[in-house]
Amino acid sequence: MLDAPDSHSTERVNLPELSELQRIVADGGAHLQQRLMCEVSGSAAPGAPRLPVLAITLGNPSPEVPAVGFFGGVHGLERIGAEVVIAHLASLVMRLRWDSSLHRQLESLRLVFMPIVNPGGMARATRANPNGVDLMRNAPVQASEPVPFGVGGQRRSARLPWYRGAAGAPMEAENLAVCQVVEEELLTREFSMVVDCHSGFGTRDRVWFPHAHTARPIAHLAEVYAFNQILDQTHPQHRYVVEPQSRQYLAHGDLWDHLYLRSLTPCATRPQRTFLPLTLEMGSWLWVKKNPRQLFARGGLFNPLIEHRRQRVLRRHGAWLDFVMRAALSHRRWAPQGAARAEAHERALARWYCGGSLAPAQAEGRPWNGA
Repeated sequence: MLDAPDSHSTERVNLPELSELQRIVADGGAHLQQRLMCEVSGSAAPGAPRLPVLAITLGNPSPEVPAVGFFGGVHGLERIGAEVVIAHLASLVMRLRWDSSLHRQLESLRLVFMPIVNPGGMARATRANPNGVDLMRNAPVQASEPVPFGVGGQRRSARLPWYRGAAGAPMEAENLAVCQVVEEELLTREFSMVVDCHSGFGTRDRVWFPHAHTARPIAHLAEVYAFNQILDQTHPQHRYVVEPQSRQYLAHGDLWDHLYLRSLTPCATRPQRTFLPLTLEMGSWLWVKKNPRQLFARGGLFNPLIEHRRQRVLRRHGAWLDFVMRAALSHRRWAPQGAARAEAHERALARWYCGGSLAPAQAEGRPWNGA
């Protein structure tokens, strides 16, 4: 593993989010561990400064406890996603100074943060990384059904949006770093969750779960349904729309589909490991509706450019991220088992897939040997 970067590398590329992240890590002291997963170019130009892709961890490292991963900055234009994750980490660091309940919580929970997955894209204010590759279209997952033109991923040119990368090429370094962190910190556990923060779709805040490459439901549909139930019961005033991404569009190369599929075991009845990757898709069109002048600003389609709206976004999602932490910590109290799991699966099919009756293994296209 590479050593942590020094502060001078962030100043050279003028990436304030990266400087803020390193300040928070310094404030966290011994409570936080920082890992430099890789370094990537800050631009496509030869000799461009190298930027770190960092992973920050805190809490109990034992594989016996559940874990939550928080990711942001996958698309460089969507800076608000990175800011939401950084703000949540900063809040936790400040609470560690005085909040004994948080210390007790972290005795039984592992937290992983990768707030700036695509630092080169953020430095250049582009959706893709400096190689022109859309990191959310870059995983080796091929949609099994037709995808919308363009947005579903394309291999024609890196000069066009949603470029997947060359066929047969390895995943981009940033994605390989994410995969390493997920495999080492999350997939080694009985239960883990992910929140990946994005913006730019519609006027509602949506929480998407796999799949993106097919309209068929995931094997852990019952667990997602139960999670949504406790969210509705605990925060009945929330405005998140929880749904499979496939209800909106299908896509090739989705990174979380790739990692979810890798989390599944060959067991034909029920995977012994529960990995629930969620994507928070913040509805940025509402910000444009309130401030149409944002259409003429770079990144205005994806970020709240007025400061009081930015602060409101950071406050609103912090409560939900804290809820996810508590849900993961207490998963044995709400994750359904036995007959309750089968019932939750059927209810989820009726809610999100227009009814039907698919057993969990059939939902993944695997043999089914009964409940």
